[in-house]
Amino acid sequence: MQLIIFIGIQGAGKSTFYQQQFFHTHIRLNKDMLNTNHRLQLLFEACLISKTKTVVDKTNPTIEERAPFISAAKSAGFAVVAYYFDCPFEEALARNNGRKGKSRIPEIGVKGTAKKLQPPSFDEGFDQIFIVTLHNNQYFYVKEQPCN
Repeated sequence: MQLIIFIGIQGAGKSTFYQQQFFHTHIRLNKDMLNTNHRLQLLFEACLISKTKTVVDKTNPTIEERAPFISAAKSAGFAVVAYYFDCPFEEALARNNGRKGKSRIPEIGVKGTAKKLQPPSFDEGFDQIFIVTLHNNQYFYVKEQPCN
């Protein structure tokens, strides 16, 4: 049983990374698809009850926003893993600006997320933390952060 929490600004590559790495193994919870936090929470609880491997594919920028997911997953016996998308703001903004329709976030929204973005730490309760970088808009490089 595993809960993966993606952490990163809009346009950092989180959803593409999910498609490449976890599509066949983990349920994806994404507010863009579900439209409301209430629906996301209902599906999250169902994943915990059914012991389903899950990825929370949101920006999850602050410790406070991540805490309820971590606490609930730990209580349900899940391992909790962070994937932190370390992406330069300008690169993420350029990818975001290339999006169409509702998937394109206004620049002020991306800036707001970047301002409050807090990298994950083991003190939050993560069992593992991975740092993800995107090279040449094609290749993801993943490095495990050692536990201090």
